[in-house]
Amino acid sequence: MRIILLFSSLFLSSAAFASNTDEARQTIKAFSSDLKQVLVSTMKQSGPLAAISVCNTAAPAIASQHSNSPWQISRSALKTRNSDNQPDAWLKNVLLNFEQRKLNGEPVASIEYQEQRPDGWYFVKAIPTQKACLACHGSQIDPTVSKKIATLYPNDQATDFKLGDIRGAFVVKWPVKITNDNSLTISY
Repeated sequence: MRIILLFSSLFLSSAAFASNTDEARQTIKAFSSDLKQVLVSTMKQSGPLAAISVCNTAAPAIASQHSNSPWQISRSALKTRNSDNQPDAWLKNVLLNFEQRKLNGEPVASIEYQEQRPDGWYFVKAIPTQKACLACHGSQIDPTVSKKIATLYPNDQATDFKLGDIRGAFVVKWPVKITNDNSLTISY
């Protein structure tokens, strides 16, 4: 009977997490849309130099705004600009796997991954490098822009991207813990 309960609880939790995939995608879509709108409008009005400053302050605020209970959203990459966004070992492996999937021909816009971990359920979606990204993340960055980036991000690694590269990933987390007795604890 205990084994049946264990498998039932694992099946139900798996089904619950699978149904959250759409919500995670919606969270990413809302966050990325808001961030892109702020950056593109700033670029059009004031140029990339101003957009760097806005990105420095607005991106964390927008992420916080979209990290509604129970979701937490962040960004990470193999080549980060902000050292606060460094991936841990698990996320680094996910990002390396994304690069392999891209090399195998999978379209970047469709690359995603989800996993239940001890500290929560994770949904990770690749960020394709778009044309607007290249002004600050490409290989031919204006020297004044490079100087501003170096001032705000002295350990910047997020350059030399090409159109269609994987710029990084959105990471959505639902903090859920599975205890030793296989019961679920949802953190809000």
